[in-house]
Amino acid sequence: MQIGEVAERVKLSLRTIRHYEEVGLVPPSARSKGGFRLYTEADVQRLLLIRRMKPLGFTLEEMADVLDLLDGLSADATPADRDALLDRLTMYREAAGQRIDALREQLDVAVNFADKLQEHLDLHSSKRIRTEP
Repeated sequence: MQIGEVAERVKLSLRTIRHYEEVGLVPPSARSKGGFRLYTEADVQRLLLIRRMKPLGFTLEEMADVLDLLDGLSADATPADRDALLDRLTMYREAAGQRIDALREQLDVAVNFADKLQEHLDLHSSKRIRTEP
């Protein structure tokens, strides 16, 4: 797939995908004869994973580490290496859970604010002077 199709599928801008290439997160799997970036389904899945990490505030370095961990788990790792990879991945899962909890708290505050505004609208709208045409 070319970058435009990938961008549409993963709902990221071309600029963002190119940036991820520049920092080494998701380089294209190949280039066409004309030099166009070509991506595989595996590349698309990596970009989708990155997109899921973004709202949780993971840094580019953390994203790269998670991708490396997943690559390592997919490779033929020794049992000891596999255990170490799983321990690190567990750390990221726990961090994700904590960040989700913080986002839920922020959402609760935002919903409460919107509800208060609606209360004021309801209260003051009933006091509005209505003029007949």
